[in-house]
Order: sequence, then C-alpha cells, then structure tokens
Amino acid sequence: MLAKGKGHFTRREFLSKSLSSITAAGLLSISGKKPPSHIQRELVQRPEKNIIYRTLGKTNIHLPIVSMGVMNTLDSAVVKKSYEIGVRHFDTAGEYMRGRNEEMLGNALKELNVRDKVIISTKVFISLFQRGMSPEEMKKIYLKKAEESLKRLEMDYVDILYSHNVYDIKWLNNPGIIEALHLLKEQKKARFIGFTTHQNMAECINEAARTGFYDVICTAFNYSMHDDEVLTDSLKNAASKGIGLIGMKTQCGGRFLDLENVPIEKQRYYRRNILHTAVLKWVLKHDLITTAIPGYTNYKQLEEDFSVAYDLDYILEEKKFLQDKNVMLALKAYCKQCSRCVPTCPYGVDIPTLMRIHMYALCYSNLSLAQDTLNEIPNGKGLERCISCSQCEASCANRVDIANRIDELGKITAGKKFDWEFIQIRKQRGVPLNHN
Repeated sequence: MLAKGKGHFTRREFLSKSLSSITAAGLLSISGKKPPSHIQRELVQRPEKNIIYRTLGKTNIHLPIVSMGVMNTLDSAVVKKSYEIGVRHFDTAGEYMRGRNEEMLGNALKELNVRDKVIISTKVFISLFQRGMSPEEMKKIYLKKAEESLKRLEMDYVDILYSHNVYDIKWLNNPGIIEALHLLKEQKKARFIGFTTHQNMAECINEAARTGFYDVICTAFNYSMHDDEVLTDSLKNAASKGIGLIGMKTQCGGRFLDLENVPIEKQRYYRRNILHTAVLKWVLKHDLITTAIPGYTNYKQLEEDFSVAYDLDYILEEKKFLQDKNVMLALKAYCKQCSRCVPTCPYGVDIPTLMRIHMYALCYSNLSLAQDTLNEIPNGKGLERCISCSQCEASCANRVDIANRIDELGKITAGKKFDWEFIQIRKQRGVPLNHN
C-alpha cells in the first residue's frame, strides 16, 4: 500500500531523507584509495592473539571464523586489505552487480597473486522463469552460467560452487542442477558444491543431510533466530553428517533495529559498532558455523568484523546489548522469510521477496540486486499489485511493518523499475553501503 498524507514523504523527500540519514551515520566512503592513517594503524594483526580457525565439515578446508561477503562492493582495496589482515575466504556470485562483483574480486586476487592461498566461492542463480524448464535444459543453463562465472573471475576453478537461493526441497533435488554440479565437480571446476538458503531453511538443510549430496550450506543465521530451535536442530543434523556450514545475514540484514521503537536516550548507544561485534559473536559462538561472511564495504566495517576473529568472549557492553529487552523487541522487525504473511494478502503477493528487495535497496543500497530480484516476481504478485491496492491487509507473525516497507519501496520505484537517479545521487555523494 502506498499511503499518502500526514507522516509520509513525497518521492523526492524520501530520497533526500534516505541519503542524509546514511551520510549522518558517519561511515567511510569507498573510494578505492588507501584508508586514513589512523585507520591504517588500526588495521593490523594482533600478535598477542591468534586468529581462530575452524574446519569446514568434510571438505578439510581450514578457515578463519570471519570471512568476506563481497556482494556489496566494487572496491578492490577493501578486498586487498582484507587479505592483508587475515581474511582467507571471499564469497561472491554471478548475480552480484550483474557480474562486475566477480570481475573485481578476480582482478584483485590476481594482482595479489594469492589464488592458492584463498578460498573462493561463487553462486549460480536460475531465475524463477527458468525453473520450469526440463532437467536437461536446466543443466545446460547451469553449466553455461558456471563457465561465465569462471571467466569473469579469471579462474580455472572455484573452491565452493553454490546453487543460489534454494527455498524448497523440489528445487534442492532438481535433477538438472544435481547433474550439473556433479559434472563440474568431476571436471575439477568446483572443488566442493553447496547451496544457499533464505527460506524454509530447516527443511532444506535437513533434506541435504538426508541425501548427502552437498558438501557445504550457506544459510541465513543471526541473533533474531535465537529462539528458532527447529533451525538450530537442522544445523546440528547437517554438521553431524559432515556438511560444512557458513553463516550469512549475520548482521540481521544491516538495519535490524527499528530505532523508532527504541527510547531516544538509547538510540546513540545502539548505533555504535558494538551492535555488529555482538551479533557476529553470537553467531560464531555456535561452533557448528565454520565461518561467517558479513558483507562489509569499507575499512571501518572490516576492522569491526575481523576483530571478532581473535576473541569470541563478550565484553560487558555486548552482554548488555544482547540482553536488552529493547533489542529483543526490535529484532522482531527482522523478516525471517517464513512466508506466513502470504496467506494474509488477498492477492497472494510475494511479500517475503519484497521484504528482501527492501533490504537490498534500503539497507544495502544495492539497487542492481534489488532491481533484478524485483524483476523475478511474476506479474500480479509483485510491487505493481501493491501500488494499485488501496489498503494493505497483509500481516506479519512477528513485527515487520509490511505496509510501511512496501510504501518505502513504492516511493523509489515505478512499480517494476527502480529510480536510477537514486543510484546516481548516491554515487556522486560517495554514500557508503551498509553491513549485511
């Protein structure tokens, strides 16, 4: 629903407010230049403590517990600095920035000449419109996209190749995808194979544990899921079968706190970097998770995240943060992609995907991924259906304000297309991207 009237902004006002609020956050720009001298002094290894390593299931790959999710940056300097301070696993995908993310990562690692010292993962995404094809057609598409990724990365192989965005058992076990992954592994173009999942995670993870086909699973896992025993049990099940587990969305989507519902006197406290170290430590204290791939985009965020790799003990402020009732309340505003909202919409709109698009656009500032994901939704099930609706009746089982997020999306789109002026303004002003 695109409500109008008191308390709502015009489209241009909304864009202006979004930009000013992000600028005010004080994050560093991603210029590709060397970080300021005071940041350079911070970005050094800590000889008094060792980086914590874990083994990725049956792959026998040993990794620092903090890796880099590359998806939101084209700054090769951040990749190079990450390697310099100890990051050894870099995660990308063919769909990220329409291939440019893979190209940047490949070039950066080539310049460093460290291919044999790092673990690279990428993902092949099959669109919703292609998923109805025959297994043989699916296999051909998957193989073609995998070859394109290798070409962009300028690599003969990747260490982990994922089937991207698996959300049900039928897709997990698609014969065409299974055959393609098996062939790529046999050809040594992928050392290990896996899948990523945001929805129906426990079901997909348990099925993978049953079949034993996949080596690695990259799953959304964060503090908002602290009471999800079904998901935790599925992770234990997969780990017991030797499947390597990698955590994503560890920062709860980048903007997991609904600060409007937090007392004013605590808002400044919650904006401090204690937020990111606390929630990241919570994930990694589950030693089932080998490593996390937070999507940092600048030197300050890199320092925050990688500091966790040396020590998982909470400091007092982190304990207070995680135990705070306001934090627990605000976490309910994080969309867990449970899909229970869909039946509450009289038109069956794909609300979970719209909520992810909202995260990509307004939390990550990654409008190319937001646009591509928006284009995936069939006509009549996407934002254009919401725009024509007079009142949103959809409701969330937690505290996600569905109507407001759809309203925000509508203000920067024309139904099926994002306002590219929004992107250009951000680029010109050097507005940095957020954690994920």
